[in-house]
Amino acid sequence: MLALVGVYDADGTVIGEITYWLGARIGRAHCSLCDVTHGVFRERDSWRRWRQSLEVPFELFHRDDAPTDVLAAAPNLPAVMARTSDGVELLLDRTALDRCAGDLPSFALECAAALSAAGLHVPW
Repeated sequence: MLALVGVYDADGTVIGEITYWLGARIGRAHCSLCDVTHGVFRERDSWRRWRQSLEVPFELFHRDDAPTDVLAAAPNLPAVMARTSDGVELLLDRTALDRCAGDLPSFALECAAALSAAGLHVPW
């Protein structure tokens, strides 16, 4: 496996970030991957440490800056995929990420189970 790849259900522009942040506060926007990786204003320290502990990179994109092959593998966002020498494979869809409820240990377990089910090496 070359990398894990996550795509937020939000745009990465300044306007997109502000729009998502405001929408999330009033209940009009929600991204369960954002809930795992970010607090109210910035990336969570626990996420950063976990991500750095992986044996492979964990790339993160917004829906407006994600590579075409990544978006093709994820019909609904947010999502987490594995990038392998064979291409991009969906690991966690919106439903699986929602189950994590913003909890990093739950997210790690979901990722491990999905990687195992896909026959891929678990990178931690």
